Amino acid sequence: MPRPEFQAPPDVFYNESEARKYTTSSRIIEIQSRISERALELLSLPNDGVPKLLLDIGCGSGLSGETLTEHGHHWIGYDISKSMLDVALERETEGDLLLADMGQGLGLRPGVIDGAISISAVQWLCNADKSSHDPRLRLKAFFGSLYRCLARGARAVLQFYADNVKQSEMIVTFAMRAGFAGGVVVDWPHSSKAKKSYLVLTCGPPSINTLLPKGKGENGEMCSDDEDDGSSDEDGDKTVGIYERNRSKKRQKTKKNGKGKDWLLKKKEQMRRRGHDVPADTKYTGRKRKTYF
Repeated sequence: MPRPEFQAPPDVFYNESEARKYTTSSRIIEIQSRISERALELLSLPNDGVPKLLLDIGCGSGLSGETLTEHGHHWIGYDISKSMLDVALERETEGDLLLADMGQGLGLRPGVIDGAISISAVQWLCNADKSSHDPRLRLKAFFGSLYRCLARGARAVLQFYADNVKQSEMIVTFAMRAGFAGGVVVDWPHSSKAKKSYLVLTCGPPSINTLLPKGKGENGEMCSDDEDDGSSDEDGDKTVGIYERNRSKKRQKTKKNGKGKDWLLKKKEQMRRRGHDVPADTKYTGRKRKTYF
């Protein structure tokens, strides 16, 4: 089957029928639970017994939010699909739900959130579903607002399915430009079905809580081959990738229309073949003349 984000915008694809089918699938429920548990593990919240206020970005019908509730945390869920949120309300999820487009920014007060997770949602920002959508501007707005609303030292763990390496690099680049430190942790990198990529970000300078754990699937660990929710991930076989902010190289200046001495000599030769009177070639041919005032 084609990837969901290639079939329709999220608010259209996850209509009432698709939302109910997604939420009642025992296979999807199990996979969402596993990924959410792993995201919460990577979030590395302090074990002080105090409930945290977390974001669930792309919360859907509240499957991932249930994991946050089970661990005693309060959460705010964002989703663009009204049908998904309607199902979440019917299921009486514990979180506060917001119908919103994360590509337009999160709109929260600075420094009020203790952590954020996102399960299979960020890759939707890489597609232009409307003529007014620019993936780069949407990623910029999302990561910028996420950075601002997190408390200093807080983490965000975003599990995503990149369509290709270029798309993955674009997501990571805009996260780093927003000010985050961190990288990508890949679980089960050699399994086409169980492979999962997590973008682990820390709000603050690199010295604050940025040591990334190893991805699962190393040291002879075995994975379950049935852990696949229909998406694919082509982020390479590395288990941990650290990224830093890099300045882009300056563009090299090129001559307009590619015109230079070679072009001029070729043009003069063409004119000679056509019988025109053309000045002889010298060492000064093609040189730029000085301007005198």
